[in-house]
Amino acid sequence: MIKTILFDLDGTLLNTIDDLADAGNWVCAQHGWPTFSVEQFKHMVGNGIPKLVERFSPAEARTPEHLTATLAEFTARYDAHKEDKTAPYPGIPELVDALNAAGIQTAVFSNKADPLCGKIIEHYFGAGKFALVRGSRPNVPTKPDPTGVYALMADLGAKPETTLFVGDSDVDILTGHNAGLPAMGALWGFRGEAELTAAGADALAATPMDIFTYAKKH
Repeated sequence: MIKTILFDLDGTLLNTIDDLADAGNWVCAQHGWPTFSVEQFKHMVGNGIPKLVERFSPAEARTPEHLTATLAEFTARYDAHKEDKTAPYPGIPELVDALNAAGIQTAVFSNKADPLCGKIIEHYFGAGKFALVRGSRPNVPTKPDPTGVYALMADLGAKPETTLFVGDSDVDILTGHNAGLPAMGALWGFRGEAELTAAGADALAATPMDIFTYAKKH
């Protein structure tokens, strides 16, 4: 049986896209750059905030110095407004409670900057609902590199044969597989069934409780 579930954050536990898009478009507007739709932002996120900033920055603003400055602008704006429109997906709080009640360990592993992850998870779920919450850290490659997953699993005492990775994008499916874990796709997230299936998802969850059902059967 699955004893540990590692969750992606954005697009899996929390619908963060409106606040991410608003912060990105605010930065773009400050510089007179083109802005983007929420749908376009859904395809820019997933590889960490530095990559998101690079993707919404025009070509002439992608020097290392420029990207560093823009990243600082975006991070400050997003941090101040990250709870304006964000909310857990329907059924996610109940899923987390059910998993905890069943003795299944839960953790969060995100490409979002580590300090932002802890704050936003505690805001929406309270303290102690997840055994560990971990985001992108200096000198640790972002998903789909498995390095961070290995470190997280070591800290959790989790074994590959009883651990499941859950996320909404191909990055998450690849992350799970790169770490030798089964990977389940969340259909309510930013990317959708076609991308998850193409990436080789071992199972798909149409609702949050499908994750609980899968965990109990495997």
